[in-house]
Amino acid sequence: MLGIHGFGLFLVAGILLNLMPGQDTMFVIGQSLTGGFRSGIAAALGIALGTVFHTVAAALGLSAILATSPLAFSIVKFLGAAYLVLLGLKLMLARSARDGAAPLAVPATPRAVFRQGVLTNVLNPKVALFFLAFLPQFIDPAGGTRILAFLALGATFIMTGLLWCLVLATAAARLQSFFRRNPNFRSVVDRVVGSLFVALGARLAWLR
Repeated sequence: MLGIHGFGLFLVAGILLNLMPGQDTMFVIGQSLTGGFRSGIAAALGIALGTVFHTVAAALGLSAILATSPLAFSIVKFLGAAYLVLLGLKLMLARSARDGAAPLAVPATPRAVFRQGVLTNVLNPKVALFFLAFLPQFIDPAGGTRILAFLALGATFIMTGLLWCLVLATAAARLQSFFRRNPNFRSVVDRVVGSLFVALGARLAWLR
């Protein structure tokens, strides 16, 4: 159907890829730990929307531009890296609680987290190249419904990824009450998560 072959293999491979820790995983966990369940859900939905962008881009052939144009790839790569580093530094430089007098930084609103999730995903050229390289393996190149096949496979991958991110958000958000009772520990977590974002940004910047 739709010129898709090996759908079962695609489904299994997609689930395994979604389970692998990565930039999106750390973003959802970090936002859930600092902002709670609503922030975690917003992060997961933002990442899902960003993946929709990559799916459509792959279907229309736009991702091929990143694969063939070093300049376009570098621009998107460095924008994404800078954005991740900025998010990390904001967490790392947030004021910690001292003797209960200095308040912790107020977590971003779910709407802001949603926007951040979209941007971190859209500005990651690795995701675009992944869709361009992975999805065509399961599509008949001679079929007349290649765009629909891209969209169907992309939607499947997005749904499995979203479900996994929602599980992560729910699990991580359960720890927020502990952080409220222990603000100093919350400060440590903010810095650890911020450091991870900075490291992910640096890793993306070094991507070839």
